[in-house]
Amino acid sequence: MDTRDRLRGSALGLASALLFGLGAPAAKLLLPGTQPLVLAALLYLGAGLAFLLARPSRAEAPLARSDAPWLAASVIAGAGAAPVFMLFGLARLSGLAGSLLLNLETPFTIALAVLIFGEHLSRREAGAAAIVVLGGALLGARGGWSGSAAGAVSIALACLCWAVDNNLSARLALKDPIRVLRIKTLCAGAANLVLALALGGSLPPIATCAAALALGSVSYGASLLLYLRAQRALGAARQAVLFAAAPFAGALASVPLLGDRPSAVDLAAAALMALGIAGLLRARHSHLHTHAPLEHDHLHVHDDHHPHAHQPGVAEPHAHPHKHDAVTHAHPHVSDPHHRHPHR
Repeated sequence: MDTRDRLRGSALGLASALLFGLGAPAAKLLLPGTQPLVLAALLYLGAGLAFLLARPSRAEAPLARSDAPWLAASVIAGAGAAPVFMLFGLARLSGLAGSLLLNLETPFTIALAVLIFGEHLSRREAGAAAIVVLGGALLGARGGWSGSAAGAVSIALACLCWAVDNNLSARLALKDPIRVLRIKTLCAGAANLVLALALGGSLPPIATCAAALALGSVSYGASLLLYLRAQRALGAARQAVLFAAAPFAGALASVPLLGDRPSAVDLAAAALMALGIAGLLRARHSHLHTHAPLEHDHLHVHDDHHPHAHQPGVAEPHAHPHKHDAVTHAHPHVSDPHHRHPHR
């Protein structure tokens, strides 16, 4: 991956974090008149409606039957359970505390990516990630525990569900993101709405429904699309570190939206997070490595990893099933689907 692609992926990751982070305090504004399960359903239905309007690219790789288990688990964990847990917690905590606790998603995602899914972080990158997590821990310690322990545990469970989803989504990152997110958001939103109504819940006033749908289209719809595109370029662990900016964005937005007041400790923690993110962006990972033979389907251009031949006039980028022969070389890379080799 060249520097331009890596920086573009990082910019998309940070934009995804900003949109998602702003959604937490905005959603809290809608909670007084809406039950958490109903609001979770409306937020994801709003995201799904946005993806219905988006046009999938014919050049992208389509979903295959083998993708179904990954997609189903991603729907259940990230789009079904996680937002419900988060909103349940936000209803019992201040907007600032709830936003800050979302920092738990970063260490959960990194732990799963490295320990279970075989991704790799260099010492420098791990140090940068640790600085970001330290900043989040400092923010969390200052978070003003103005709610119940049940609220904090609920947001922690939401972060764990999103961590699972982040790593599962990495297995779908080469597929058409519009189709993936359309299925993900509409299935989860519809299931949660049916469940809420079956449990005796009711829809809020039309104005609140419209606000929730609009918020979902931006904070979840646009954010998820940017997240998948960034994850395609960076891998789950690195994108998780960039996404650590989301809780601070939410905490900062809680000041004008909810009247919360940050302290000098909050600003110091924000500086730590910025330092860690800068360290991650500057990190380089390059060594001699071997690609095992691989066959898969995804959008690509003909580069060092895709030297196969085509008939003249075939437009790029394009997607089709193709084979990778074994090759050994050295170049800067990240834990993307072409570089899941082991490290010592």
